[in-house]
Amino acid sequence: MIVITGATGTIGSEVVRQLVARGVKVRAVTRDPQRAQLPTEAEVVQGDYADSASMAAAFAGAEAAFLVGLLGPDYVELDQALAAAARDAGVRRLVKLSAIGTGTADIGMVGTWHVPGEQAVQNSGVAWTILRPSSFATNTLSWIASIQAGQPVPNMSGDGTQGVVDPRDVASVAVEALLSDAHSGRIYTLTGPETLSTHDQVAALASALGRPIEVDDIPLEAARDLMVASGRSPEFADGALQGQAYVRAGGNAIVTQDVREVLGRAPRSYADWVRDHATAFTS
Repeated sequence: MIVITGATGTIGSEVVRQLVARGVKVRAVTRDPQRAQLPTEAEVVQGDYADSASMAAAFAGAEAAFLVGLLGPDYVELDQALAAAARDAGVRRLVKLSAIGTGTADIGMVGTWHVPGEQAVQNSGVAWTILRPSSFATNTLSWIASIQAGQPVPNMSGDGTQGVVDPRDVASVAVEALLSDAHSGRIYTLTGPETLSTHDQVAALASALGRPIEVDDIPLEAARDLMVASGRSPEFADGALQGQAYVRAGGNAIVTQDVREVLGRAPRSYADWVRDHATAFTS
């Protein structure tokens, strides 16, 4: 039995699908099982990170667990508690979803948010693997409304580039780590095959959709106001924008070979992802 937390999220849901396709017993944890759209072969259970009893029940009898914490300064203790709950339930292999650059001082606050959770996993006394993916290709799904309305897509990272990664590749690496101790003690930084700016990604989408798409370069000060207006805390907005400033300065222009090392093939490109998801921007 493998437990997947964050099972309805971008990576968690794909991990569930891939494990089920391989005939593995999966227990998918979500706060609202009634709304979960997951394969019928998966056992879907209710779990809330703030409810230790529900998480203990979710982890009971599992061999491995995929840990997806909540990102932000308010969730550091919950991230640590998640690893402890899995360990205390007897789970013997932990795979934590973290983020690229975790622990890098130049990133600012956002670079610290996953550190306690990573440390909890590393100090758990069981086999562990940490995944640090770069920017997800699926982040650009947030542009759907703007593109369908013929409006510019927002850009907060200037001309900074990132090794944009396909979430399917991140999930595939997670699956391998969940199924084998061969990846124990490893920290994988997961990227796509090339670095891309927001303008590069928009160009790929425009080519696939057959029409021009404009970009609105938003100053960081204005971006902060937009984040707070959308309901994010000032602390989260400040941390996230420090990360964006780091990207603008070229700090996240990184490509690694970790996906190839684990999967034995090249990572998918952003163009590959667009080819498979272009209808999402037009339907």
